Amino acid sequence: MAARSLWNGTIAFGAVSVPVRLHTAVDSSTVHFHEVHLKDGARIRHRRFCSKEDREVPKEEVVRGYEVRQDEYVVVDKEDVDAAAGERTHIIDVEHFVDAEQIDPVFYDRAYFLGAGKGGGDAFRLLREAMARRGRAAIGRFTFHNREYLAVIRPYEDVLVVHTMRFADELLHGGELEVPEAGRKPDEREVEMAGRLVESLHEDFDPAAHHDEYRDLIMQAIQAKANGSDLPVEQRDEGDRSDDLLAALQASMKGS
Repeated sequence: MAARSLWNGTIAFGAVSVPVRLHTAVDSSTVHFHEVHLKDGARIRHRRFCSKEDREVPKEEVVRGYEVRQDEYVVVDKEDVDAAAGERTHIIDVEHFVDAEQIDPVFYDRAYFLGAGKGGGDAFRLLREAMARRGRAAIGRFTFHNREYLAVIRPYEDVLVVHTMRFADELLHGGELEVPEAGRKPDEREVEMAGRLVESLHEDFDPAAHHDEYRDLIMQAIQAKANGSDLPVEQRDEGDRSDDLLAALQASMKGS
């Protein structure tokens, strides 16, 4: 896939500036559906209508507006947004560095790759290797797609990866959820047996070993229906379920 940059800017910390380019890190393979007319199978099109003139308007006449009062809008174009944000739109402002292992993955949102910007190859490599050697990640802020993000930058292979982050007040806490209470406290024998089962299933993580099996099944169903065949039905063996936790653990150990 072509390495076209989504955003060009600078990582800034202290008196140091490192030119960088932001690239997508994810190529989504989600199965996308379109709306079609059940009667004739034709594609459904959504058109732009002016609510005042009750007519369709061309795309070039559509702009963004912010509602200041009911049905009253202020038109805001890209130049207005860029002028308001100023240089912040091109700077990842690093506030501090932290131990990378201290960041719980629950705070990560989207991931992007950072590569060296024009004339910044040496500074980029120096920053990446210094962070990798010390196990550090950078915490900062940057503006992207008209929104300011808290972000973490960390070394990844030969580049840096930047994750947009969720703020702490955006996460729900366990006490706020309506979930069943935990059951009885397990005894030591059960804990030991469960720990042995966990260890027996331990492997080194290999990202390439995993793929979207659900997507494969959906695509098989779509292809079968397109060919006029019967839809494949996945048969899953649920096996015997036991209410005796210790017995279930022992049976799992025998099968592992």
